[in-house]
Amino acid sequence: MIWHKFEHFSKVSMGERENWAVRITRSAGRIVLSPFFYLRTEGTENIPRKSAFVLLPKHQRWEDIPLVSLASPRPLYYVAKFELFKNPISSWFLKSVGGIPLNRQHPVESRNSLNLVIELLRRGEGIVVFPEGTYYKNRMGPGHSGLVRLILSRLSPPFIPVGVDYSRRGWRTLVRIRFGEASHADPEASASANLDLMMKEIAQLSGLGVNKRRKTDVGD
Repeated sequence: MIWHKFEHFSKVSMGERENWAVRITRSAGRIVLSPFFYLRTEGTENIPRKSAFVLLPKHQRWEDIPLVSLASPRPLYYVAKFELFKNPISSWFLKSVGGIPLNRQHPVESRNSLNLVIELLRRGEGIVVFPEGTYYKNRMGPGHSGLVRLILSRLSPPFIPVGVDYSRRGWRTLVRIRFGEASHADPEASASANLDLMMKEIAQLSGLGVNKRRKTDVGD
């Protein structure tokens, strides 16, 4: 019987975020992370309260995901690497809290995920895209413009750069999450050029320099 219930839960589709799972995860996140981190948040007034937006956070470590979620005044959807969804239990959990799998190496296989990102934005949701694609601790990595380009080909949502800055304070770590001002991409400029400007803003909000390398793979 337990397995049959799990089979039912494991069929949660992408985009079907479970509100109870989000509430439990946020509460658990505060409890689990508070012994290790002080969270300081700035710029939450820059996040639209009812309309769609795209958050572009710095990616330092795995804790960025729950910490950005705790810092945001609104529930979020997250674009994450598809490897995290291979296990049926973790796949159900991640989808329940807003996870959207993306295969950067084979973007054609992620067509449903890419379409879902557009659909959610049209619904007025907030989407988190880590433009570096993976962790770059204490430095800026290259920005991947593929997903930004896809979004701009269909819509013109506000993009919000997010700085994530970790600094040790005794046995706990101070985490400053700074939400920058929302801005719309320049329609006359390429997605890569727009992302370059956003990456500079992310670097400034994170207290880091900019690595000028950039990838533009479709779906990255």
